[in-house]
Amino acid sequence: MNDSTAIIESRRFTTHAVSISRPLDWLVAGCRDFLCCPGPGLLHGAAVALFGALLCWSVPDQFWLLNGAFTGFLLVAPVVATGLYEISRALERGHTVDLMTAVRAWKPRDHRMVVFGLLLALAGTGWVMTSAALIWVCSPAKVATPEDFLRLVVLAEHGWLFEGWLALGGLMAAPVFASSVVSIPLLLDRDISVLGAVLTSWRVVMENPAPLALWGVAIAGFTLFGMATGLLGMLVVVPLLGHASWHAYRDLVGTA
Repeated sequence: MNDSTAIIESRRFTTHAVSISRPLDWLVAGCRDFLCCPGPGLLHGAAVALFGALLCWSVPDQFWLLNGAFTGFLLVAPVVATGLYEISRALERGHTVDLMTAVRAWKPRDHRMVVFGLLLALAGTGWVMTSAALIWVCSPAKVATPEDFLRLVVLAEHGWLFEGWLALGGLMAAPVFASSVVSIPLLLDRDISVLGAVLTSWRVVMENPAPLALWGVAIAGFTLFGMATGLLGMLVVVPLLGHASWHAYRDLVGTA
């Protein structure tokens, strides 16, 4: 599909402007869906927590690599929550939901979800490698633990390492966030190409820069909380944000 065709395809969908407080409504709706069907959400959160624990176990003294891996999770999180989108969609339609509702969303009906997932994984891998290289090369000593990262990078008296790390992370994350904020739910819910979904996502962001900037901060904040609790918080954070992201999509995208 060429670019002009994808643009025409994207224009089939209207985008809605929302107030800056709408992310709070998405979180409330996400919490309601989670409480309606907690089992699948807890399993999604447990899977993420287990993956994080295995990652820490595999490289326990290499936080210069782990900090990029954990923050890179934000880039691929929209794919992880696919099953939760399906549950919220079923609840919206008044259907009975269970674990199999989420499992069915992972059955490959076409290549679109796979392609988009691979693109997000590529972006996440790029950030992990970039972050690790920056910390490894520019840190005055080896960053082996979270305490080292705090002392040598965040609270360093001289240099620009932490500011540069944040700026580079933001520079790489912003276009990925803009490309994915509604893309996976849209691909799940409608017949649209990957490029068409990405263009629609960009239209949504351009129409709602302030609410979606706040939404991005909320996602980062909740994820940081989940990591700061020894990953146990991910049991709740993952389903909450997953279900809320579905409601963000439904609020922001309509049909022509």
